[in-house]
Amino acid sequence: MMLWASNAHQATYSGNRPSLRLASRAINCVKSKDLERIGFRSKASRSGRRRFLIIVVGSINLDLIANVDRLPEPGETVRGSGFATAPGGKGANQALAAARAGASVRMVGAVGKDSFAAEALALLKAGNVDLSGVGESVASTGTALILVGADGENVIAVVPGANDSVLPGDIAKAFLKKGDVVLLQHEIPLQTVEAALDAARAAGAASVLNTAPFRAEASRFLGKADFAVANETEFDLYAEALALSGRDRQARMRDYAQKTGRTIVVTLGGDGLLAAAPDHFLTIPALKIIPVDTVGAGDTFCGYFGAGLSSGLSLEQALARAAAAGSLACLKPGAQPAIPPAKDVDTALAAR
Repeated sequence: MMLWASNAHQATYSGNRPSLRLASRAINCVKSKDLERIGFRSKASRSGRRRFLIIVVGSINLDLIANVDRLPEPGETVRGSGFATAPGGKGANQALAAARAGASVRMVGAVGKDSFAAEALALLKAGNVDLSGVGESVASTGTALILVGADGENVIAVVPGANDSVLPGDIAKAFLKKGDVVLLQHEIPLQTVEAALDAARAAGAASVLNTAPFRAEASRFLGKADFAVANETEFDLYAEALALSGRDRQARMRDYAQKTGRTIVVTLGGDGLLAAAPDHFLTIPALKIIPVDTVGAGDTFCGYFGAGLSSGLSLEQALARAAAAGSLACLKPGAQPAIPPAKDVDTALAAR
């Protein structure tokens, strides 16, 4: 999931550039009764007097990253130009991004009892993420094997390890309450993802589901998420699985929003993103940059998006800030090391 625009292709935006100030009115991003359920009509939330908690239920990995001039074809061996290890995992990346965006964050997940665990958690600890919900497993710490080409594109193979031991019973570690925001992905068992969506709804918390990696069986609960985030390929696959109607992607997004009463966000790489809510449609650009490494850009987007919702930003403002953060995350190698601090995101938005 990439959010950037090269010099050769600058995205367009339908409408005025959103301000970073809190909205005087909340854009209806889900049904009105659900806005009340998840706390987005709370005056305390909008005024900033109370910042709700971000709870990330998801994967924690150690990334093993090799740089190559170009990505290999099947059966081909290419020579690498560099190697590094870095903390990763879509869940951990989202957690750190939300923390760097200014949110209070609790992580629920698992690592192994091995030498990779400490390094996998290092930046989360440094970022003051609450790790009380992270358990230890007899399985190895999750790993991701990542090849990054000179153009910033990447291919990734993930070995789940301890992430597969994150089960529905672990959701109790989240201590969910009304107004919290739950971030989820598909790198833990899907039964746990669905249980977390149900628990969030029961508690009155909002849920943001990053639908990556694509897993067809996740179609059964996609509509339970208040906000689903997919890239172009993922959405097209889910649209087919859900038999969404429409002549083009935007029409199918609108069909999804109408059928579920929820919001779907589709990221478009250099073209920014589209978002369909039940009663309106948004188009938001990426920043104009030359990408160095797109690993973790989508996770950064989701973490910043959840933090924006938690702080009381409107849907449009939260998406714009998240898109800018995702773009900036492409300027440095690695996933977590590249996640930008809030001041850099706000500066980039102000300069656009």
